[in-house]
Amino acid sequence: MNDALLKILQQVDTPTVCNAIEVAQGERGFNAFTRGTMLASQPDAPAMVGYARTARIAAVAPPTEAPEIIKARRMAYYSHMAKGTRPAVVVVEDLDFPHCIGAYWGEINTTVHKGFGMSGVLTNGVMRDLGDLPDGFPVVAGSIGPSHGFVHVKEVGTTVTVFGMQVADGDLIHADRHGGVVIPSEVLDTLEAAIHKLLETEKLVLDPARKDGFDFDAFETAWTAFENART
Repeated sequence: MNDALLKILQQVDTPTVCNAIEVAQGERGFNAFTRGTMLASQPDAPAMVGYARTARIAAVAPPTEAPEIIKARRMAYYSHMAKGTRPAVVVVEDLDFPHCIGAYWGEINTTVHKGFGMSGVLTNGVMRDLGDLPDGFPVVAGSIGPSHGFVHVKEVGTTVTVFGMQVADGDLIHADRHGGVVIPSEVLDTLEAAIHKLLETEKLVLDPARKDGFDFDAFETAWTAFENART
C-alpha cells in the first residue's frame, strides 16, 4: 500500500471501499465484510486503515490454565501488537460471542494500543469507558458493557472471525461506523483509480438529484449516464 492509496482510504468510508473493490474487480460479489450492526466509539471519526494484528480473547469463565501461562500469553499479545507493519488495526475476536461480557476495550487498553501506534480496533467484543477513550483511536465493537469479567487472551496472531468476516494476521483492513472490510491484495494496484472512478461516477446521479427541479426525466437521463460510465 503506497502513501497515495493510504491517504484516499483514510478519506473515504467503508461502503465506498466495498463498492470500489467491485469496480477494481470488474464484478459484483465481493464478500469479505462484516455482517450485522456494530457500534462505534467515535461515529464521526475517519476510517481506520491498516494491517491486521489479530488475537482471540474470552471473559465469561475464568481461565483454566496456570497463571504463568496466562501472563506469558498476555505479554506475547502486547509484544505482537507493539510490533509489525504500520499502519495497523487491532482485530480481536471474543470467543464468547454472541454472549460477550468482558469489556477489553476501555480507557487503559485503548490508550496503550494507541501508544503502540495503532489506528484503531475492530472487534465483536465489548467496549466501555465511553467519553474517556483517547481521541483518534476509534473502536468498532459488538457491544457496550461495564465489566471486564474474566477477560484473558486465548490466541495471538491467528485467523479470527468478526461478525462473519474472516481476518488473517496481516490482512489490510478498512473499518468505520459501518463495520469493516478486508481489502484483497490483488486490487491494491488499481484500488486508488477505482475509488476516484466511483466517486466521479456517483456525481452523475448525485449532482442532478441535489438540484431544484429534479424529476423523473432528469433522473432517467442521469441514471443512463451513470450506467454507461460504470461499464
